[in-house]
Amino acid sequence: MNDSASKIYKNLREILLKKGLIDQKKVEEIELRQLKTGETEEEVIKVLRLVSDIDFVKAKADFLRVPFVDLETIGFSPEALTLVPESVARKYKIVPYNLDTKNKILSVAMVNPLDLETIEFLEKKTNLKIGVAIALEKQIVSFVKEKYIREKNITSEVTRALDERKDEEKIMKLAEEKVAVEAPVAKIVTTILEYAVKSRASDVHIEPQEDSVRIRYRIDGILQEKYLLPRNVHDAVVSRIKILAGLKIDEKRIPQDGRFFFTTDGNDVDLRISTLPTTYGEKVVMRLLKKSQKVPTLPDLGLRGLALKNLMDAIQRPHGIIIICGPTGSGKTTTLYSILDIVATTKVNVVTVEDPVEYQMKGVNQVQVNVQAGLTFASALRSFLRQDPNIIMVGEIRDSETADLAINAALTGHLVFSTLHTNDASGVPPRLLDMGAEPFLLVSSLNCVVGQRVLRKVCKDCVTEMEIPPDKLEELKKTLGPIYGMIEDKFKKEGKKMMLPKIVGCEKCNNTGYLGRIAIYEVMPVTEKLSKLIVSKASASDIQKLAMEEGMLSMKQDGYVKVLEGVTSMDEVIRVAQY
Repeated sequence: MNDSASKIYKNLREILLKKGLIDQKKVEEIELRQLKTGETEEEVIKVLRLVSDIDFVKAKADFLRVPFVDLETIGFSPEALTLVPESVARKYKIVPYNLDTKNKILSVAMVNPLDLETIEFLEKKTNLKIGVAIALEKQIVSFVKEKYIREKNITSEVTRALDERKDEEKIMKLAEEKVAVEAPVAKIVTTILEYAVKSRASDVHIEPQEDSVRIRYRIDGILQEKYLLPRNVHDAVVSRIKILAGLKIDEKRIPQDGRFFFTTDGNDVDLRISTLPTTYGEKVVMRLLKKSQKVPTLPDLGLRGLALKNLMDAIQRPHGIIIICGPTGSGKTTTLYSILDIVATTKVNVVTVEDPVEYQMKGVNQVQVNVQAGLTFASALRSFLRQDPNIIMVGEIRDSETADLAINAALTGHLVFSTLHTNDASGVPPRLLDMGAEPFLLVSSLNCVVGQRVLRKVCKDCVTEMEIPPDKLEELKKTLGPIYGMIEDKFKKEGKKMMLPKIVGCEKCNNTGYLGRIAIYEVMPVTEKLSKLIVSKASASDIQKLAMEEGMLSMKQDGYVKVLEGVTSMDEVIRVAQY
């Protein structure tokens, strides 16, 4: 809710001062310039560039007592777009983004919410009440310029789908015939997937709500709402996806899993489909995996320096266990594939058991878990030992049986890679001991533990630099310790000043300020001193303390180093590594 809901402000500078975006000195500077030049307050703030565009528009929203909308984070209703022609949206710099059919309100984002003439024109044209909000001008222009056509394409197909939905038998007949490619529902699904590929999304969520269907995309690890479809097309869209994935369209009571392939603009995409019954209908999540995607190198992922050296030393040993840890979605599997790409030569036999197989690698024997058929991580691991392997990769250590088998495999001369769900590297030994692993066997087999998180990289096309604020400088010095001084000396020798990246946003990064992802790591080789701590069943904090004394950088430290190098932002590091 805007501050304006509780207070009426006299001017913009009062709001900016209240929010801490400018100080009293800047307020006086604005007033003085107004007296000298006769410019409006808004013109002065813009000319002096006292605040960012988004902060300015938010302050203006408070001043005018209207809602602010971020067009990059809210979903659009395709129905709303049909009500305002593209030429009108372009001319008046407006975007219709939502339609409340129940109350007959069309929500419109505008650059100037006080343009009563345009509002009156829209009311007469649409025969609806107009709900006005303010948005960034560059977001409105970008949407009308680049996305209006795409949104209108899905709009026309939604309209046709609704018409066909009135004839329930016709829709069911189409479903049984596997929904011809020309069918509007098929085109809706195609449009959704094409945008997913174009926007580099890793997942697509189709979520039924009470009055609509929300389409969200996970882009660079963050879910972004992009579409709001009419509730009436939900069943037809889900049926279309189920048919493509070879699932039962009449089974809506239990979760189902499937997969299918999709090709667009020369990209072959493997989609893993998961359905889930919810209160308002079936939710569908589609995971996208590009078949042509190359396995990144370890430096590409974000490993370098001592951390990279320690990991390379560990993977070049002939036997032992290397564990990659972190929560779901932290890039563990990608790191494992990058390691396998290094060690999988023609001279060794590499076998993996995964759930699911995400990348198909040449020269690697990959096995998919099939619990119903009795093929689990543990049973596959037993079979592997009779396959004369040199290197074994187990997708995840989930239970004590798998942990014992992995340790025994390492002790009998095999190099074993696996993952574990712990917060950091120091939590792995205690977790394995909790699973029943014998301490002396664990330290004899455990070579190295890697903790990681994935965060967004700043967009190089629009990022600018800013001086380090005192509070953030204190946080950097406190977290990095002696490392901060080393980095500062390096910058001085190069004749540079340490700065922080300032997030801006442009068309290339969809106005988010971020483009692409990178990982932050902590690599903990199991040394003789650490082995003694593990055998004595020391706590994770004691293990972490000793590992850092021996030279390990924590994930947060690695993240802050990347911040000072201009790769990511402090907000991103705190978002993923603050625990």
